[in-house]
Amino acid sequence: MRVTEKGQVTIPKHIRDRLKIGPGSEVDFVATGDGVRLVKGNADSGEIKDFDAWAASVEGRVDLGGMSTDKFMEWIRGVRDDLHDR
Repeated sequence: MRVTEKGQVTIPKHIRDRLKIGPGSEVDFVATGDGVRLVKGNADSGEIKDFDAWAASVEGRVDLGGMSTDKFMEWIRGVRDDLHDR
């Protein structure tokens, strides 16, 4: 597959058919460690296909509602009966 002077590529028909990609479909190219992946998308879905992008989008958004770290850990893990005085 060749890239045109405008930076365009043609997605092979068997791939378009398999992913149900047609005129007006949204697609994205996602960089991977050894190349790139074509991902079918939906511009209106708000779906994030890249974990790093998702992690960056939620960074710093935890609201504990004033809960202390100890209370939060207890809430996450559950009460540990074996740690309380006997």
